[in-house]
Amino acid sequence: MKTTRKIPLYYWRRLSQLACLALFFFLFIRTDYSGSDSIEYAVNILFRIDPLLALSASLAAGFFILLMLPAVGTLLLTLILGRFFCGWICPMGTLLDGCRNVTPNTQTGKERACRPLKYYLLGFLLVGACFGLPMAGYVDPFSILVRGLALAVDPALHALSATFFTYTYQEAPAWVNAVTEPVYAFLKASVLPFNQKYHDLTLLSLGILLLIFFLERLERRFFCRNICPLGALFAVTARFSLLRGKAGSTCGKCRNCREVCRMGAIDEDRAISMQDCNLCLDCIHHCPGNKISFRFGGQSRTKPTFALSRRTFVGSLAVGALLPFFLKSRTLARQSDELLIRPPGALPEEEFVGRCVRCGECMKVCIGNGLQPAFLQAGLEGMFSPILKARTGYCEYNCTLCGQVCPSGAIAKLSAPEKKKVKIGNAVFDKNRCLPYAKGIPCIVCEEHCPTPDKAIKFREATVENSRGEKVTVKQPYLIDDLCVGCGICETKCPLPGVSAVMVTSAGESRNPAKALPDTGSARQVI
Repeated sequence: MKTTRKIPLYYWRRLSQLACLALFFFLFIRTDYSGSDSIEYAVNILFRIDPLLALSASLAAGFFILLMLPAVGTLLLTLILGRFFCGWICPMGTLLDGCRNVTPNTQTGKERACRPLKYYLLGFLLVGACFGLPMAGYVDPFSILVRGLALAVDPALHALSATFFTYTYQEAPAWVNAVTEPVYAFLKASVLPFNQKYHDLTLLSLGILLLIFFLERLERRFFCRNICPLGALFAVTARFSLLRGKAGSTCGKCRNCREVCRMGAIDEDRAISMQDCNLCLDCIHHCPGNKISFRFGGQSRTKPTFALSRRTFVGSLAVGALLPFFLKSRTLARQSDELLIRPPGALPEEEFVGRCVRCGECMKVCIGNGLQPAFLQAGLEGMFSPILKARTGYCEYNCTLCGQVCPSGAIAKLSAPEKKKVKIGNAVFDKNRCLPYAKGIPCIVCEEHCPTPDKAIKFREATVENSRGEKVTVKQPYLIDDLCVGCGICETKCPLPGVSAVMVTSAGESRNPAKALPDTGSARQVI
């Protein structure tokens, strides 16, 4: 009689990891313009099932954000299965496991003093969010991963591909092009971004992501064990999980389970801490006596394999509560940066910063490449949040994609007619640089590109003296405030090198009544 051989459980874990990683990359690639002003897939679902981001954003907003309701399901499953998410689903964890051969280490099984750091960090982030310092997106694994890929890896991949295939097209023989051109067409249609993007903070975003992988040389899953605040939240929840791990009590000198445990969840007595265990199941596979099992119910030691300092934990909570009040004493708290222009549909600034998870998806999907990560323009708490830098790119008049990909509702989802009525800023002309004003040289580029049906930029004829001392008649541009939406295309397309002769500021933005422009009666502004 033939016996059916069961597939080891840890193979199912690997299959789950690969499937979730493939889904992650599929959704990441689909977070892009594809010829339609609508996103067909729930490309932001990864952030909506993240309980850390959901909790932080909800605490900052003062109410639970319904868009992130799926995160509740993740916590409920954690109460049943323990930290399964870290070992079976998390794409960052899968990539860290996959780079084991690239960044080998010999520290598996050894304990480090920084293990409690993630709990202190979790307390700081949640209390800080309550008092106006939302920083969870800086250290959340999904935000770090997507931000690094969107701001650095994706544009670099596009540049590398364009350089290589351009070279083969120009220099390679015809038979080579017969192969490379279809390959390039396939990559353009399936993998590469719609167009070449340029971003601020590219190296910083890439450096943070690479640092997490470099730390694998110190310890397997170093980030997950010691830093990840999402893992800390899962650990606290998993302490009460129904699933329990049990190791053998008469194993002799064998320490295989402890040596292979990537999370350091098994102590010297072979007791399994469900707060640390991510259910990789390697211990079961490598146990020669088959004495390790996971069952629902039963008794198991659930305390972590390290000591947590109560004094340090309270101190982290105190810092999170007090630091926001020091931020309120900055000049930025009284007068915001006039170049701080948020995407159309962005909530009022304080609420926007609180709900933004710094994922970078709005920047990736921006057709005009106008959205860039902020550095310190919005203060420490606004770093990596999206701002419009109109000299780099503009806000496409007919595009509503940024609101569709925002996972927390920091950018409201607007219809095309609604979006066209939103004013995110106002353009001004510098007469000392504008060619018709400063040099008497005809130029109508800004007016040609203005997208509003009734042009916000208009002209008046004037006779001026050019640089040769000749009297010439030119069209000098001026702005109709009520018609300008602040899209920034005039600043992007201005033909002057360096600083543009027309600049968009946040004056008049719809989301902030305090920045309303003066009513001149005729609504005509001559600069």
